[in-house]
Amino acid sequence: MLAAFTLSLLLITISELGDKTFFIAVILSMRHARHLVLAGVIAALAAMTLLSVAIGNLIAFLPKVYTHYAAIALFLIFGIKLLYAASQMSPVTDCEVVAEAKEAVEVGEKNLKGSNNPFAILLESFILTFLAEWGDRTQIATVTLAAANDVVGVTLGAIAGHSICAVIAVMGGNLIAGRVSERAVTAIGGLLFLVFAGLGFWEGA
Repeated sequence: MLAAFTLSLLLITISELGDKTFFIAVILSMRHARHLVLAGVIAALAAMTLLSVAIGNLIAFLPKVYTHYAAIALFLIFGIKLLYAASQMSPVTDCEVVAEAKEAVEVGEKNLKGSNNPFAILLESFILTFLAEWGDRTQIATVTLAAANDVVGVTLGAIAGHSICAVIAVMGGNLIAGRVSERAVTAIGGLLFLVFAGLGFWEGA
């Protein structure tokens, strides 16, 4: 359980920093009450984690050898993809993921129609974060981890990792967003995926 917790905590925290959901939380926290945004974001990420773990738990009924090496293959694919993406990024231009986050928030704000109702802000934060996380690499990573590791450890580690990133984004994201290198974070995430793939191959099924 401890190994699964540590694995998912590290993987989710590194992968989520600088992700689309991270910047959505940053932008929302600059426009609305931080405690409402934080509550909505964490609730959405926790809900997505539970859903992903449930999917992974269903996949776990397949033979262990298949799920184990499928996880290794996915980690390799994500690692190579992230490293390639990092190599194509310019250190000076605005990140595409930031533009996507801004666009998502603008659409959400139109639906909110300038309302300062606490429930509306909470709901907007939840929906925007949940939709942004759907199909994201961290969701697929959580499904993969849950299929091959202790479910409770993966769940707690993933929620903890998401919560750490959400707190950073909401409480200090506007201060660090301009100083965080998306290229460096993406490269570190890619390396981490490759390390976990290597560890999985070394340990065997």
